[in-house]
Amino acid sequence: MTAESIYQKTYFITTFGCQMNAHDSEKLAGILNGMGYRPAEDEHAADLVVYNTCCIRENAENRVLGNLGYLKHIKKKHPNKLVAVGGCMPQQDGAAKRLAATGAVDILFGTFNLHRFGELLERRVVTGETVSEVWEKPNGLDDGYMNAFRENPYRSGVNIMYGCDNFCSYCVVPKVRGRERSRRPEDIIAEIETLVSGGVKDITLLGQNVNSYGQKPEPTGVDFPSLLNLVARLEPAPKRLRFMTSHPKDLSPALIRTIAENDNVCKHIHLPVQSGSSRVLELMNRKYTREGYMSLITALREAIPGIAITTDIIIGFPGETEEDFADTLRLVREARFNGAFTFLYSKRSGTKAAEMPGQVPKDIANERFQRLLDAVNPIVLERGKEQENRTLHVLAEKEEDGVFTGRADNNALVHFKCGGQESPLGKIVPVKITQAKTFFLLGEGEAAQ
Repeated sequence: MTAESIYQKTYFITTFGCQMNAHDSEKLAGILNGMGYRPAEDEHAADLVVYNTCCIRENAENRVLGNLGYLKHIKKKHPNKLVAVGGCMPQQDGAAKRLAATGAVDILFGTFNLHRFGELLERRVVTGETVSEVWEKPNGLDDGYMNAFRENPYRSGVNIMYGCDNFCSYCVVPKVRGRERSRRPEDIIAEIETLVSGGVKDITLLGQNVNSYGQKPEPTGVDFPSLLNLVARLEPAPKRLRFMTSHPKDLSPALIRTIAENDNVCKHIHLPVQSGSSRVLELMNRKYTREGYMSLITALREAIPGIAITTDIIIGFPGETEEDFADTLRLVREARFNGAFTFLYSKRSGTKAAEMPGQVPKDIANERFQRLLDAVNPIVLERGKEQENRTLHVLAEKEEDGVFTGRADNNALVHFKCGGQESPLGKIVPVKITQAKTFFLLGEGEAAQ
């Protein structure tokens, strides 16, 4: 394969993990498009397969390794097919060797050198040799300048910061994404202005903990509520602004006021609680109590009536007792979340939690997990039914067989039909909600705005 043969090749990217990873995949797609590659329908048809990995939970790693085992056999029939693996997984100690041992990987890179992917790919094509480059630390580069390719042209993520300094006892993010570092506000604003001028309607400000924006490595002079205000009041401003993720320990009254005072800041917040037990929260190093978290829920709902609140919950954390789990169930019933991402605790090498006594047996954790779902899902459905016969404004993002799909201001996923000759794609559509399901709403659209 020659350097010239890079052009007019095809690629397929599979993303594991969070919205940060999803946005990184858009940057990888931007690099590949700039090199002349074009998207393929699936990994079987692609000349280049890219796995952008996550290592927060063991299941994500196992899926990657299983997929690579399958690709090894595919590559025997198609020896020119290339496989690249990047993201968080290669940053873990020993992971690079495990990935290389699959015999399927041609290019290995990490979170800190994503911007060099094009050069690594070209090196592999020219030399025919496996390329592995995983930096241990970031080099200070602000990769916000990178041109991203978005399959959805109407919404985009914008990194406002990278890394994390919270060191939750179960989490590997500070290792695989580095210490906390905020982008300059003028760079963020310039990127958002470019997106808005290009037709993006819905923008999500991204960070592992957006609430601590502007502090490190050097103070930017602008905290997160101030940044959110600046972006919300741009001319022209984004039609919709979202953000994630918010750490409860840093959620301020100023941020609550900012959400309430700006119509284009969506009335939804993702606020991970992780556990309803103050004792377990201390073991997790979360730096807030059950009572403190519930006071935030109260403050949000008093200041912003109707705000949707979603969360993350971990079950089976080391030392979790039946009483601790009962506290979590009580919190779920008190908080009445609009949605919850629920996880079994996943032991991660190099974290403090991995060495803690009282590792919960799998059968007990699984039984608690099911009880948690049995508590969460009916509440989520009830919250959805509160939307029935109401009109929500939905950004129509995709269409299949005459049914449009998009997110409402409160982040509800809505499927709807829309009469009229003009397609509502890319427009904000008033949709009357006709039926609530546990994980989405159904409705009938009106004339688009």
